[in-house]
Amino acid sequence: MRVYVIRHGKVLHDWKKWCTSAEFDEQCVLYDKAPIDKASVDAVNDDIQKIYISDLDRTLQTAEKIFGEEDFNRTALLNEVPLHSGFDIAIRLPLGVWNFLGRLQWLIGNKRQPEGRKQTSKRAEQFVNMIIKHNEDCAVVTHGFFMHTLIRIMKNVGFKADKERVNYRNGEVILLTRKC
Repeated sequence: MRVYVIRHGKVLHDWKKWCTSAEFDEQCVLYDKAPIDKASVDAVNDDIQKIYISDLDRTLQTAEKIFGEEDFNRTALLNEVPLHSGFDIAIRLPLGVWNFLGRLQWLIGNKRQPEGRKQTSKRAEQFVNMIIKHNEDCAVVTHGFFMHTLIRIMKNVGFKADKERVNYRNGEVILLTRKC
């Protein structure tokens, strides 16, 4: 079984460098609605039986760039880990502080974040179990932060990756294979 895990294309959004908590939350919403740079997407030269994408438009745009007009399988199981400001404050803080606090809260399961690490892992496990059950080659267009959890879960059940990365660049394709 071959699974091509693809990070969506580069999002055309200029993040504010300094934000209040409300501005950071607004920036996250704007990012989710922004289009992608279609030139930032790698090609997949293989016969793919199924293509899974998240509910977010940037994965649809990426999939259309790679595979053309297809009947994609949309699922919230592949959505990016949602991110909210770590606390409410009217003082502007650097963008990196907001990102760090939000991901730290995700890691420890703080209720300020809509999803914690355990929920993300459970979502990834559900998706991996589904594709194993179908047992067919497929492509998965998803998101950078979520990819780490997804690929870790896939490796836990016997998939081997063709590349090891700390960061996945936009449009990058990682091939994972598993003998049935």
